[in-house]
Amino acid sequence: MTPQDLKNIGLIESTIKNIKNFVDFEYTILRIKDLEDKVNATDFWDNSEIAISVIKERDKLLGSISVVRKIEAQLSEILELIELAESENDSASVAEFSRSLEGLAKEAFTSQIESILSGPQDSSNCYVEINSGAGGTEAQDWAEMLARMYFRWAEKRTYKTEITDKTDGEEAGVKSITLYIKGTKAYGWLKKETGVHRLVRISPFDSNARRHTSFASVLVTPELENDIAIEINDSDLRIDTYRSSGAGGQHVNKTDSAVRITHIPSGIVTQSQVDRSQHRNREIAMNMLKSKLYTIKLKEQEDEIKASQNKMDIAWGNQIRSYVLQPYQMVKDTRTGIEKGNAMAVLDGDINEFLEAAISTI
Repeated sequence: MTPQDLKNIGLIESTIKNIKNFVDFEYTILRIKDLEDKVNATDFWDNSEIAISVIKERDKLLGSISVVRKIEAQLSEILELIELAESENDSASVAEFSRSLEGLAKEAFTSQIESILSGPQDSSNCYVEINSGAGGTEAQDWAEMLARMYFRWAEKRTYKTEITDKTDGEEAGVKSITLYIKGTKAYGWLKKETGVHRLVRISPFDSNARRHTSFASVLVTPELENDIAIEINDSDLRIDTYRSSGAGGQHVNKTDSAVRITHIPSGIVTQSQVDRSQHRNREIAMNMLKSKLYTIKLKEQEDEIKASQNKMDIAWGNQIRSYVLQPYQMVKDTRTGIEKGNAMAVLDGDINEFLEAAISTI
């Protein structure tokens, strides 16, 4: 084995140990056995609500230990194959299995990150709200570029995406856009993206080709499950309906199907125009409002609260990440210090390194 092989083996074994610590492996195995005993009891389905809760907990715990067992099995298999190939002096196969070892090290690290995502809502789907800030048309174009970045990231992970609300800019881009991202631990992966994102580039809208700095804010909130109670008084709400925007012609919605909900005590505004049904748009807007109020209630992410209440200046000095396209290419996260020189790849959704570094600081 090469020194790099030994290094990768060490990384994988260390990662396995870390994951076991995160999920409390021994306790989890005992808890699964306890839950399995309940599932196998003759009176298990007498209370369907409790039964479903038990099954959900069991399946979640099984998922957490199956990751470890899968990595351990793959490591054992690769090591056996390398040993066999070396005994037969098959250098081509040794090189191939060494690449498999390197790939497993990367997969194991990703699994370690996911094991950290065990917060109350980390496994939830999420809403990503993007608002343009200082910079006019430049900022509006930048907000749309960010939306595309998250779309492309979600696409690479085979997550489903949907635009629930969008306000176009006067000349280009968007003033604001809200994405609904559905997938395993979508909120957990993206929650640290909340904050101000800064872009530096030669403006495509400036005839003098000058360099411009633009800002946009990102707010990520979880989609809440129905069993989480958030009390909202009807008297605290102002609900407005309006015609959703469209491409014109036959696509113009001729009824007031879009819904905007204002939570008067907090000043939070949510809106949806994704569906032709006013009832469905109201349901989506209410879910978004509940998710924001939940975030505030737990006081877990003070920056999200400030952004949701428009108290954060979307301008210089508050950025969590800077994307520089000219005079050189560089994307740097101000919180973790992670840098990447291929800015265009980042804008095409290659943001995992930034997400993993931010999650690791939790």
